Amino acid sequence: MRLFTGIVFCSLVMGVSSEGWYSFFKEAIQGAGDLGRAYWNLMVSNHQNSGRYFYARGNYDAAQRGPGGVWAAKVISRFRFYLQGFVNYYVSGNSSSALEDLKSNQKAEEWGRSGKDPDHFRSDDLRKKH
Repeated sequence: MRLFTGIVFCSLVMGVSSEGWYSFFKEAIQGAGDLGRAYWNLMVSNHQNSGRYFYARGNYDAAQRGPGGVWAAKVISRFRFYLQGFVNYYVSGNSSSALEDLKSNQKAEEWGRSGKDPDHFRSDDLRKKH
């Protein structure tokens, strides 16, 4: 637990720019909200093969907030990646399809964080509401 706390603290120190701690934390909280909203939309849409779009959209929206949003998107995405990998390992026996799915989601998240258009991953039959 101490190692995890140290890693989080060091990544915070490295991520804070000259704008100050207040704006960085504000952006991080708003970015976490963007990721939460994207995940909620994923669950509500209940649309097959739309996960990459929503992950890219959430990371894109968070990155638009600023350095704090980018930091929050990276931390949450990494946590989700490792948690799903851990669960997949013990539930499905580390199947190659689950690993490929995780890697494609990770690429979509990086795509969104880099500022590229998340609609690249949007399926044609996904409603415009989302």
